[in-house]
Amino acid sequence: MTDPASVPTTTLELRSTVADDGTVTLGMRETEVPAPGPDEVVVRVDAAPINPSDLGMLFAGADPDTAVAAGDDLPAVRATIPTGTVGLEARLGRPMATGNEGGGTVVATGDSDAARALEGKVVGFMSGTAYAEYRTLNVASCLEMHDGTSADDAAACFVNPLTALSMVETMRLEGHTGLVHTVGASNLGLMLNRICLADEVPLVNIVRRPEHVEMLAGEGAEHVVDSSADSFQDDLADALRATGATIAFDAIGGGELASTLLAGMEKVASEGEEYNRYGSDTHKQVYIYGGLDRGPTTLKRNFGMSWSIGGWLLMPFLGRLGAEGAARLRARVADEITTTFASRYGMRLSLSDAVAPEHVRRYARMATGDKALVTPHA
Repeated sequence: MTDPASVPTTTLELRSTVADDGTVTLGMRETEVPAPGPDEVVVRVDAAPINPSDLGMLFAGADPDTAVAAGDDLPAVRATIPTGTVGLEARLGRPMATGNEGGGTVVATGDSDAARALEGKVVGFMSGTAYAEYRTLNVASCLEMHDGTSADDAAACFVNPLTALSMVETMRLEGHTGLVHTVGASNLGLMLNRICLADEVPLVNIVRRPEHVEMLAGEGAEHVVDSSADSFQDDLADALRATGATIAFDAIGGGELASTLLAGMEKVASEGEEYNRYGSDTHKQVYIYGGLDRGPTTLKRNFGMSWSIGGWLLMPFLGRLGAEGAARLRARVADEITTTFASRYGMRLSLSDAVAPEHVRRYARMATGDKALVTPHA
């Protein structure tokens, strides 16, 4: 075990608290750093991305445009939660840790062989507590990086890489041969495109701007469809016809996009078939895995009867895949963290920056190409 005298004893971190007045406060606080147990390590957190999946814990659905400074001794920001937001009762008055994943260097270890093997190593980790200067973590939560990997690269080694890989695994397990992704220009979308190119998986990338079509084409993508174009539905049908994709992963959630995807798949599947009032026998699947649009999901039901729509989350899927399968995916991430799974950031924020209202209003928009990286020691 590392000399206890060398282990940091306190850390600054970000905590999110929902109040019964309909507001949420995200603020800095100082807490203790537990000494590592036998199978634990202490990581100096040097980088942690703000993913779309982090926003719910950070702001509990609050409107970022209402963000105002709120700190007294330490910086904080407060925002107003829309009336009628449900599911927050268990959070009332409880300061919740934040940050799904991060990267940094192991500065202290427990006395197990697995812990000692990570001493001085750069690791990525998944914890739900990443927005902090130091974290004590079980070794099972850490992914050791190869020598020379930076903390910035290691920081995003779990959520997006494993999600992209698991989408392809889901496609295969459920008997599909091509897939659709609705945020093709995002960091996750770029990773998925690289995976599909390398693994020869037919992929339809949906984007929302003409410049994103050009960007993905420059990355080698063959099928890129702009949802803002007047020809979107025809372009989508052409791409579905070319790829045979019958499963889609949708990060938008609200609106009619899921319905449009199912209708496009049904149109292609029905071509050349005799009329059947129940539609084609081809099963069409849309998984919603995000909520960039928090409005209702609208289905027009013009896609026959052989279809499914449901939610999809990474961790339950990894449980379904099993320990051996998950280890295989993690190993690929470590091997390709600076290539296939490289991430791009539009801003770097200290912990105090992350609670500044002007920065909150910017990073909460989750604009393509403007992702935030929290650097707790900056």
